[in-house]
Amino acid sequence: MLGLMVHNWWMVVLRGVCAILFGIFAWTWPGVTVAVLILMFGLYAFVDGVLSLWAAVTGGTDRPWWALVLEGLVGLGAAAFAFFYPGISAFALLWLIAVWAIVTGVLELVTAIRLRKEIEGELWLALAGIGSVVFGLILLARPAIGALAVIWIIGTYALIFGVLLVALGFRLKGVKDLARRVA
Repeated sequence: MLGLMVHNWWMVVLRGVCAILFGIFAWTWPGVTVAVLILMFGLYAFVDGVLSLWAAVTGGTDRPWWALVLEGLVGLGAAAFAFFYPGISAFALLWLIAVWAIVTGVLELVTAIRLRKEIEGELWLALAGIGSVVFGLILLARPAIGALAVIWIIGTYALIFGVLLVALGFRLKGVKDLARRVA
C-alpha cells in the first residue's frame, strides 16, 4: 500500500491544492450567489471524483479499488447534481455537501487505519477524514444557518482539509525520496 501511495504522492497534493483553492474562493467572495457556490462546489467535487476514479483505475493507491470508485462516483454524482440543478435550494445543497463529506471522511478514515501499519504520519489522513465527517454532521444538525456562515464553514473546511492532504502528500514524497536515497 505504501509503495503505491508514495509513487502517486502528487495526486494527494493536487487534491489538497484543489481544496485550498476552493476554500480561498469561498472566503474571499462571501457575497457570491448560491448558484455560484453550487458551481464552485460542483467543480471541486468533479475534480475530486475524477482523481479518485483515476486512482482506482491506475492503482494510484492501495486503497481498495471499490472504495476509490465509490468515492469517485459520489463526487461525480454530487458534481452532476450541482451542475444540472443549479436552482437547488440552499437546504438541499447543504444535505448534498453533508452526505458527500461524511462518505468521503469515512473512506479516508478506513484508509488511515490501513496505513498505520505501514507508515508514520497517517494521522494527517485520519484528521482529514475526521474533519470531513464532523463537517458533514454539523451541516446535517444545523441546516438553517445563514448563507454567509455556510460559505465560511465550507471555506474553512476546504482549507483545513486541503492543508491536511498537502501535508500527507509531502510526507509521502519524503518517504519516496528517502527510499530513493537508501536504494
